[in-house]
Amino acid sequence: MQAADELMVVHHDDTVSHFLDVRYTLGREGLRVITAAGGEWLIPRHEVLTTHAKRRAAL
Repeated sequence: MQAADELMVVHHDDTVSHFLDVRYTLGREGLRVITAAGGEWLIPRHEVLTTHAKRRAAL
């Protein structure tokens, strides 16, 4: 799984979802997002237009 401090998901209907401090992976089912608090989302692959992930620079 990839990690991101900020993850933005643009959906095909032009809506945007924002997530903070997450781990995520893109698979056959879609984009699976797991937050540091334990929340989990599965965004079906046909709904994901693009993703943008940001990581803070390591100190």
